[in-house]
Amino acid sequence: MALKVELKPNERIIVGSCVITNTDQRARLLIDGDRIPILREKDILTPETADTPAKLIYLAVQLMYLSPDPMAHHPTYFSLVRDIITAMPSAWPFIESVNNFILNGDLYHALKESKKLIAHEEKLLESARGQQKTNQDDTRKSA
Repeated sequence: MALKVELKPNERIIVGSCVITNTDQRARLLIDGDRIPILREKDILTPETADTPAKLIYLAVQLMYLSPDPMAHHPTYFSLVRDIITAMPSAWPFIESVNNFILNGDLYHALKESKKLIAHEEKLLESARGQQKTNQDDTRKSA
């Protein structure tokens, strides 16, 4: 069964090892193939935009997903996993799920699960920022 993809004007998509850039009008593509990696521009992370531990994990999984040899990226991924679990133990359920998808060769779902890890990290960072602001406000009031 073919995958239907609607592209916005000038939107890019990765299909296999090719980057396809749409023209200035909307386009609809039908992509037929078995186990071809496909990533929309909104789902692509670059080394420059992978600026948190969870985003680095996503980037490593993305590289596995797009690579003809996913195992080449395993050392980087598992090193990042050790670091994030040490710093953020609450990430374990997300990491466990990503690991299971990777071990089963389902890198697309590992990538989707990595997005949940990013959302979890963002929630924790937002909470920490709110706590820091509260502490600063309390310090100002007592001064």
